[in-house]
Amino acid sequence: MSRWVLAGAALAALLVISGCGSSEAISVGSAEQRFNHAKELFDDGDYLEALNEFTVVALQFSGSAFASEAQFYLGECRFNRGEYLLGAFEYQQLKRNYPASPRVPEAQYKLAMSYYHLSPKVTLDQQYTRKAIDEFQSFVEYYPGNPHAADADQKIRELTNKLATKQLMTARLYVTMGYTKAALFYFDDVIERYHDTEAGPQAYVEKAEFLYTKKRLNDADTVITRFLSLYPNNVLRSRAERIKQDIDKDRAGQPAGNASGQGEGIGEG
Repeated sequence: MSRWVLAGAALAALLVISGCGSSEAISVGSAEQRFNHAKELFDDGDYLEALNEFTVVALQFSGSAFASEAQFYLGECRFNRGEYLLGAFEYQQLKRNYPASPRVPEAQYKLAMSYYHLSPKVTLDQQYTRKAIDEFQSFVEYYPGNPHAADADQKIRELTNKLATKQLMTARLYVTMGYTKAALFYFDDVIERYHDTEAGPQAYVEKAEFLYTKKRLNDADTVITRFLSLYPNNVLRSRAERIKQDIDKDRAGQPAGNASGQGEGIGEG
C-alpha cells in the first residue's frame, strides 16, 4: 500500500476519533437517521461535520444499506473541500468494498477528477497527470455510455497533450545545453508516443531544425519530409517548407557523401 493511502487512512481515523469524542451519543439513531442527518449537513455545505457523520455510518453501520452511500459521500466531502488526495482514497474504498454499488461509475469518474485537480503545471513532475489519464481511461472503457464519458475523453486529450508538452520542453532544454543525443531522444519520444497531440508536429519541425543546425542534412530532410507527409494542413507547414528549401539548397552545394554527419554524444556540443 502506498504512503498516501496509509496517510489518508490515518487521517480518516483521526477524524473518526475526534468526531466520536465530540458526539454526545454516537450510537443514538438508526443508520438511516444518521445518514439523513449527514446528508443534510452535506447539502448545507457543512462538509467537515458531514464528513464525521458519514464516517460514523460507514463504520458503525457497515452492514446497512446506507454504508456504501456514506462511503461515496466521504469522497464527495473530501472532493468538495479540495482534499483531492484523500478524496481519491475514499472513492477507491467504495470501489474496493462495495463493487456492486450503483455509485461506482460516478466514484470512478470522481477518482479521475481528483487526480486531474492534482495534476500540476507542466514544468513539475507529472505523476498525478498519468494517474488521472489511467483513471479516465478506465472510466471510458467500463462506462462508455455514461454522460461523463465525453468529458473524460476530452480530459484524456488535454492531459496527454500536457505530457507531450513536458517532453518537448525537455528536448528544448537539451538543445539549449548542447546535448544532442538527449535532445533527439526526447524529440523522438514525442514523435513516437504523442504524434496525435499538438506537440507531435512541433517536435518534427524542431527536430528537423536542430538536425539542420548540426549539418545532418540527410537526417533533417527525412524528418521534415515525414512531417509534410503526415501533417499537410498543419499550421507549421510554411515553416517546414522553408526548412526543406534550406536543406535542399545546402545539400546542392555539398560534395556527395557529406550531407549527413555523425550524432554527437550526450555531453557534447
